[in-house]
Amino acid sequence: MESQPVRFMHEILPNALRAAAGKLAAFLGASRDDLVFVENATAGANAVLGSLKLAPGDEILVTSHGYGAVRNAARHACRSAGATLVEVPLPCPVDGPDEIVAAVRRRLGPRTVLAVFDAITSPSALIMPLAALIEAARDAGARTLVDGAHAPGQIAFDLPSIGADWIVGNAHKWLFAPKGCGFLWAAGERRDGLHPPVISHGLDEGFTAEFDWVGTRDPSAWLAVESAIEFYARMGGESLRRHNDALAAEAVRILGEAGHGPAAAPDAMRAAMATVRLAERLQRSGTTPEAAEALHDRLWRDHRIEVPIVSFQEALWVRVSAQIYNEPDDYRKLAAALAG
Repeated sequence: MESQPVRFMHEILPNALRAAAGKLAAFLGASRDDLVFVENATAGANAVLGSLKLAPGDEILVTSHGYGAVRNAARHACRSAGATLVEVPLPCPVDGPDEIVAAVRRRLGPRTVLAVFDAITSPSALIMPLAALIEAARDAGARTLVDGAHAPGQIAFDLPSIGADWIVGNAHKWLFAPKGCGFLWAAGERRDGLHPPVISHGLDEGFTAEFDWVGTRDPSAWLAVESAIEFYARMGGESLRRHNDALAAEAVRILGEAGHGPAAAPDAMRAAMATVRLAERLQRSGTTPEAAEALHDRLWRDHRIEVPIVSFQEALWVRVSAQIYNEPDDYRKLAAALAG
């Protein structure tokens, strides 16, 4: 690319980008031309939200466990069109999928144009009951956008079988791709009228043409996705996921023995991440985002432990993750540092 950029951009990149998209699509059970690359899941969500033709009185439904950036994008889309953002409050901890589906069904209505659901929530590390939620939205006449930022590589994730209209996700979280490797998948009938956040030379030339070229940028992360998928397979693929799930469950047990808990999600609704409520002694200093940031910074400064501390629903939580390079002692060190 750097030695001959014009030739690379015009002659090599178009086919190479589609080939890479085909590799990622195949890994996710999809077809090559149903998937395009974006920088991250939030960029893909913005593309969908920005392409909606909203009218005053329309509603977009999100949940209180949704990712903040995507909820903001939905809020902005509503504000620009005079539509309404409806946020469904969900409990934390969650007892099971039925209470989530019931809460969402109560807030869906005839004005709901779009429902946004996470595959795995960011603050609570909760695997959402997507099939039931999408069925509920379809029953209400609403389209669905799935934020799958944490799904590829962490859980089995077959895009067409999910049944959503649009799905966004990242390959740079659990699939070992370089940062900046996100994707947007659209069901066949939902590709028409879908535009990237940056309009460029491909306008009105079709889904892949519009997204594949929005100006000069570095496509290295996208072109590396085939190597990332191969590495994921060498690390075990499905067996790697089982290993990580078991290690995250062990982390919950270790933190529980140290007085922390409960987890935000039951065992059956967790994978390689777990969000655990911190012990009461750590709640007394405050549960604000500022208190969460202070504890996060102390863990790094004093113990060189990097872990998200989440201020969520008037409590402090720690979100642990498990990957092949982690071991139980990592979580024991965390428990000891939290006790200090």
